[in-house]
Amino acid sequence: MARPPLLQLTDISLTFGGDPVFQGLSLTVQPGDRLALVGRNGSGKSTLLKVMAGLVEPDEGARVLSPGDGVGYMEQEPAMTGCETLMDFALRDLGEADAWRVEAAAEGLKLNLSQRVETASGGERRRAALAKLLAEAPDLMLLDEPTNHLDIEAIGWLEDRLSEMRQAFVLISHDRAFLRALTRATLWIDRGEVRRREGAFEGFEDWRDTVWFEEDQARHKLDRKIKAEAKWAVEGISARRKRNQGRVRALQSLREERSSQIRREGTAAMALDSGPKSGRRVMEAKGISKTYGDKLICRDFSLRVLRGDRVAFVGPNGVGKTTMIEMLTGKIAPDEGTITLGTGLEIAVFDQRRAALDPEMTLWESMTGDTDMRVSGRADQVMVRGTPRHVVGYLKDFLFDEVQARAPVGSLSGGEKARLLLAKLMAKPSNVMVLDEPTNDLDIETLDLLQEILDDYDGTVLLVSHDRDFLDRVATTTVAFEGQGRIVVHAGGWSDYAPKRKLVEASVSSTRADKRRQEQEKTASKDGGLTFTERHRLDALPKEIARLEAEIAKLSLLMSDAELFSREPVKFRKATDALAERQSKLAAAEEEWLALEEKASG
Repeated sequence: MARPPLLQLTDISLTFGGDPVFQGLSLTVQPGDRLALVGRNGSGKSTLLKVMAGLVEPDEGARVLSPGDGVGYMEQEPAMTGCETLMDFALRDLGEADAWRVEAAAEGLKLNLSQRVETASGGERRRAALAKLLAEAPDLMLLDEPTNHLDIEAIGWLEDRLSEMRQAFVLISHDRAFLRALTRATLWIDRGEVRRREGAFEGFEDWRDTVWFEEDQARHKLDRKIKAEAKWAVEGISARRKRNQGRVRALQSLREERSSQIRREGTAAMALDSGPKSGRRVMEAKGISKTYGDKLICRDFSLRVLRGDRVAFVGPNGVGKTTMIEMLTGKIAPDEGTITLGTGLEIAVFDQRRAALDPEMTLWESMTGDTDMRVSGRADQVMVRGTPRHVVGYLKDFLFDEVQARAPVGSLSGGEKARLLLAKLMAKPSNVMVLDEPTNDLDIETLDLLQEILDDYDGTVLLVSHDRDFLDRVATTTVAFEGQGRIVVHAGGWSDYAPKRKLVEASVSSTRADKRRQEQEKTASKDGGLTFTERHRLDALPKEIARLEAEIAKLSLLMSDAELFSREPVKFRKATDALAERQSKLAAAEEEWLALEEKASG
């Protein structure tokens, strides 16, 4: 007998004192569903997740959760009152026996659970909420932008973890690669309506564009019909009009139908204007080294950036990507080596910390308070690439209305803050654009527009991002930080570098396996200093490692067929991805095993 739906929303209506967020909304989540929830910034995605979680009560309609099933929600701003550490928060509602699940999730997410709550950053708090949800593993998981503040390695770990879980989930993300890897259907919020499309996310955007095209065609036909009927009403004689009051009433109905249609929100009218051309050599690093405390950022590293290059910097959080950019742009000096800047550089910086935005200022003040942008003597105009513009008109280009223009910056969502920062950035001419994590919180349509603008930009781009799809679309060169000061430079984007990275990881994994076997032979006692949770994990790891080694051997044998790539390219690609995935898991398991063994042996 088929299981009932996990969750049903029926005729949900919700307003927050203004226009309806949703009206007559109905949807169903089935066991095992893997749903992408997408829509423009401000369309109500997070609000819908809160309704699904039971955290927001709708004005009308019903929410029914299947008896015996649980639902969990990953909050963007989790409440941690009463918790001293992130571990205390993550273990809330869980038992000590589940601590190893939380620790395993925290390791994959690169989270220090001993971090005190009052000193934890927003990103650390969100990762703690995600670790808690993964450890709880409810029947339905609601994930709101889980990849924000994660580096590429942690995103890959999360992909693997979610793909292995049997639970249903609804996922908000603007990371196309993440959505393609995990989701099987898409919920699309558009002007308060939710449409569901079955199938992989790959086809969503073509389907969305088809829906919009058909909508525009229907609106065009309706406009033509109204025009024809209105002409008849004006030109018809009085007698005919009296005999055709039904037709007059039909015309009125057509006009009411047209006026009730909600127009789509336009795309931001973003534009970049290159300043005077820089010299051909924009910047060059020769033999530079940099250390912060005991942390090595780079050693004897060299890089030449030429005019028009799009250089992406990738690697784990905290490895030194931002520091490298600050050295290359002359903001800080290397410990050794030289950095030479080209002539005539005008550098614009998108800061991932949003330091250029004062949360206490209004959007209006944020734009006009910048002395480099304000038109002299005018508090209502800004200089946009050499031309004075009214501040509200310019903000409308970035989808802010006049009410928002007078609201504080602190009231904006993450995506709105990113758009405001882009508005400030794009008002100034530049020939070098530094974009440090620009993709966080931006919706898919705005990401597409940003990519198109960068394609047409005459200047040079330095980019830090963990969005693999965006990196592939923009980067011409990838500078990869591989840890312990090792930095390698590759032509192309993330997909060009990733296969080479997998080969390096496979070599490291083999070395670790040899070390593990040597340690295993030398270890006699295994009880010293381990907690119950650690002992449980240490006992389970050998079977997990053996299983992964067997799967790797099987995949390696399959790929040893020299004709596989040309004969079955899809199968070859899947086998390559599966091999890399298992090698990564094996490396992590071996490292965990070594740490526990060393602790056990005292």
